[in-house]
Amino acid sequence: MKKHIYKIVLFAAVIGTFVSCEVEEFSDLNNPEVDAFENNLTRGDLQDLVGGLFYSSRVALGTYLDDCGVIGRDYYRFSGSDPRFTNDLLGGGTTMLDNNTFYITNPWAGRYRTVKNANLILGFLDGQDVSAQFSEAEVSATKGLLKTYIAHELLLNLNLTDENGIRTDVADEGNLGAFVSKTQALNDIQAILADAASDLAAGGSDFSFFFPSGFDGFDTPATFLQVTNAIAARVAIYRGDSASALSLLDNSFLELNGDLNTGLYYDFSEAGTDLINPIFISVAGSVPSNARVVHPSFLTDAEADDARVTNKTEPLPNGEITLDNLAGDTVLNLYQSNNDAIPLIRNEELILIYAEASITSNPANAVNALSIVRMAAGLPAYTGPTDAASLTTEMLKQRRYSLYGEGHRWIDVRRYGLLDTLPIDRVDTEGNPDDVWSSFPIPLTENQ
Repeated sequence: MKKHIYKIVLFAAVIGTFVSCEVEEFSDLNNPEVDAFENNLTRGDLQDLVGGLFYSSRVALGTYLDDCGVIGRDYYRFSGSDPRFTNDLLGGGTTMLDNNTFYITNPWAGRYRTVKNANLILGFLDGQDVSAQFSEAEVSATKGLLKTYIAHELLLNLNLTDENGIRTDVADEGNLGAFVSKTQALNDIQAILADAASDLAAGGSDFSFFFPSGFDGFDTPATFLQVTNAIAARVAIYRGDSASALSLLDNSFLELNGDLNTGLYYDFSEAGTDLINPIFISVAGSVPSNARVVHPSFLTDAEADDARVTNKTEPLPNGEITLDNLAGDTVLNLYQSNNDAIPLIRNEELILIYAEASITSNPANAVNALSIVRMAAGLPAYTGPTDAASLTTEMLKQRRYSLYGEGHRWIDVRRYGLLDTLPIDRVDTEGNPDDVWSSFPIPLTENQ
């Protein structure tokens, strides 16, 4: 696969930007290969193009996770080179988030870059007779994977802008659809995933390309369909549709008594043309100018002997570090190297979705799922009240500790109307406290 890396990176870069009404033309100068794809797509070409999709899906992923992690008070992002992590994202010294800076423009562009890549490949498949190269089943399987990625990337951008909405109708680069509401966007994303599931179901036994190791166990149309359904279950929960979530989980890779870490992962490496894990900072290398410092409340709110605290964090050997009137003596320890994979979705989240979706319809099932997660963390089974309010509180707490640092807590407290429960760490000299933002603005480049 190394012989294709140059074209993969070229494809990811050249067709990369589509973040506004002004979409670049790509049929000139720097990328004659794109025109070639339109006329004669080969199996090798498709391998390269899908590789470009996997590449672009990781661009600015670290910024997305920092956005969610900092605003959600999972951790502080100490950066001596950019105070906006500790000022803007925490609301210190600003009355609103900037709509023209990296913390929204970079992840926004990265996610729409992947959508663009996927739509271009779909256009190549639909715009020519590929029957000499690919079976109908292979084409269907490829379309299912591409549509799953489109839906997932749209969902991540919606997670940032929330009620400000996103564009979901973006297949025609010359005629982008209008921004739609959060409700409509979630409905559209759910429909894309349903379409993807139909394609994958007709996808035969194999894809016509190879996958990175993060797809281990999910590299056939049938097994990747389980991932599509898992993502759709997440969307259903966001839509408040518990019945659909449970139905989708039945056809996902959910295993109540299975390995909590089974799932789909983003791969990273230190190869020259690849990307490294954007979240990893060694404990020894964590300093005031570069660290992800655990929010103190994550430690103080934890139950005694919760293994997730010791497994996901590490005390600093030299004690507390400070920056911008923020302090902490413990840092993230989710990853051990630049090469570690980051989960896109995994079984522990599915168990917690199952618990959440069961709270009203079957509290006993919710208790069982919550107990599985608790006991895996070295805690006793749940024995508290089983009314909906109590189970919801317990479910949110388990999501906080099980999915720590994976970009969920801010979204979880927001969808339950609990943003005001997140801690405020600072008050300025004029008595103005930090803010907890509910959403990011639409990037200025969109020119709505």
